[in-house]
Amino acid sequence: MANRTGKVLQIASTYIGTIVGAGFATGQEILQFFTRFGYWGTLTIAVATALFIWLGGKMMLIASDIGAKSYEDLNIALFGDKYGKWISHFMLVVLLGVTAVMLAGAGTIFYENWNISYQSGLIITIAACYFLLRKGMKAILTVNAIVVPVMLLFTVLIMLDTFQTPESSRFVTITTDHSIFAAWASPFLYTAFNLSMAQAVLVPLGAEIRDRKTIKLGSWIGGIGIGVMLLAGHIALSVHMPGIQQFAIPMGGIAKQLGHVVQYIYIFLIFAEIFTTLIADIYGLTLQLQERLKWSRPVLTLGVLAFCFIASQIGFGTLLSTLYPIFGLISLGWLFLVIRRKMAH
Repeated sequence: MANRTGKVLQIASTYIGTIVGAGFATGQEILQFFTRFGYWGTLTIAVATALFIWLGGKMMLIASDIGAKSYEDLNIALFGDKYGKWISHFMLVVLLGVTAVMLAGAGTIFYENWNISYQSGLIITIAACYFLLRKGMKAILTVNAIVVPVMLLFTVLIMLDTFQTPESSRFVTITTDHSIFAAWASPFLYTAFNLSMAQAVLVPLGAEIRDRKTIKLGSWIGGIGIGVMLLAGHIALSVHMPGIQQFAIPMGGIAKQLGHVVQYIYIFLIFAEIFTTLIADIYGLTLQLQERLKWSRPVLTLGVLAFCFIASQIGFGTLLSTLYPIFGLISLGWLFLVIRRKMAH
């Protein structure tokens, strides 16, 4: 019993840690997908939470059923041999891009907040990634088991602090100029994009844990955890609308009001969230490349880290502003096929 509980919590924390990347931590994603739609945001967060519980669990269960070694196996099962490989090639490119951006984000935190040069920040992060990834999936599970509870605690603190402000109920009254269609499309786009990115780590995780009940419970707790964090961020951001939209890190602006100690913890948490997503993405990429190239994992890990280091020198903004919309649409098609896929019982 204790063993199952431990595994359920590991799945839940890894699920939360993989979805809650840098965009989520800074508050930018919550603002763009939910808060700017006013009171609709609260309802669409409920829709996104239900999708995360249902489809995150389904994805891990399919991976468990087919014994998927990497996310390419899942895509072949969903799209067929030819298209599945093409989708996986495309995801490989996007994951490399996103991973390079995560690394650049980590370097920026060192430079802006800890007075350590950008290049040193990149090298420290790369060394920590390489050291942890030598331990495989176990390292990802351990890091998330530490970071996620602290993150949840911090989110609850911000939520409680927000409820003490006079305008705390704005999330149910705030109006918007955006179309209702855009508001209701956003939870599907948000879930599709995040789950298709998260499959790099959720597919091998589902394949490793063979027990269906454990996977289902883990995805329930993980999905609800993601929903609580979305809602907490949305409630806090709603109080400060529309002015908060001018910040690059909206949640950082809110954390500043809670004093220096909380702000320092928050900056460390943003780094920790970037780091957990970074190691999860690199792990998924090396599994994927290992199936193709048959090289050893340490060599592939170094190769991916070297590529990301070079790419983070350029700044990946232009590439991603082109890739994200295309990837969002492909992700919706991918999500539709996950929904349609019949489950083995």
